[in-house]
Amino acid sequence: MLINTLKCLCALPGVSSREDAVRDYIRAQVTPYANSVHVDVMGNLIVEKKGRVPGNKKLMLAAHMDEVGLMVHHITDDGYLRFTCVGGIDRRVLIGKRVLVGEQKLPGVIGLKAYHQTSPEEEKKVPKLKDFYIDIGAKDKMDAEAYVSPGDVIVFDSDIVEFGYGLIKAKAIDDRIGCAVMVELLKEELPVDCTFVFSVQEEVGTRGAFGAAFTVVPDIALVLEGTTAADLPNMAARQRICAPGKGPVVPYMDGGSVYDRELFELLRSLALENGIPWQTKEYVAGGTDAGAIQRTRNGVRVAAISAAVRYLHSPSSVASIEDCQNIQKLARCFLQAAATVE
Repeated sequence: MLINTLKCLCALPGVSSREDAVRDYIRAQVTPYANSVHVDVMGNLIVEKKGRVPGNKKLMLAAHMDEVGLMVHHITDDGYLRFTCVGGIDRRVLIGKRVLVGEQKLPGVIGLKAYHQTSPEEEKKVPKLKDFYIDIGAKDKMDAEAYVSPGDVIVFDSDIVEFGYGLIKAKAIDDRIGCAVMVELLKEELPVDCTFVFSVQEEVGTRGAFGAAFTVVPDIALVLEGTTAADLPNMAARQRICAPGKGPVVPYMDGGSVYDRELFELLRSLALENGIPWQTKEYVAGGTDAGAIQRTRNGVRVAAISAAVRYLHSPSSVASIEDCQNIQKLARCFLQAAATVE
């Protein structure tokens, strides 16, 4: 079941360059259904599965395994951890958040100078990253160094909760939703041969997808993603990119790609024909692995289906369960249609 798979994936740590736990879980889930499974030098998991027919074009589906997080770069004499961001994180979401540090998943909390010590000028500004620290309860530097080293990654510690009118809250919905859809599709009989790429390091520059696409050499790539919703009350209508609950997002353009027009129209037609609600981005922003895939070798025709996610790149991302299920339906329709794409 898609949502159960999504929950399992969101619970796993997978900060960019440390996707091991996510990759191991996915590999165990899909290996019984695949014709071949291998991990490339970057750490991408590449899975091939034969369909009923080869298809006219070589088809690739892609979703990234990594999530944004933090990395230790210094331990203070008092035993606090200084850190840097891995991927794009709004500093405003950091204050007071629970985290897990390193391979041992050491619990900690992100701290900041006490409010009563904040000047009127400081109240008006977002604290700089150097002002934050992580408290792991260490007595001093020597005590902290027994458990933590510079270079250790830090993941948000966040509960997974279904709430409201069909919503789910978790960390890393971007892009564990794409991974979950691909895992579930791999369990099905496929209409065409397909290569599934679970990529690494998307959040730090779409690094894994470039290498994977260079190896796979697809003609067509469908990227499954999470994208910023920005449908909050204080946002002007022209800034509301998309909204959870209105269906899968089918973009025609973002900050990294202009998507193939024929494939965009195909996805739109498939949604209408199959009664799947859909939306597009009303404000061009963001970027996906498609930007790297599209530029590979002689070029690749790319399309995307995304989940509208509130509070993206935070410990409390929110998406619509029905949207997630409809992404799976639309991707399945796309695979069926891909057998005849010229």
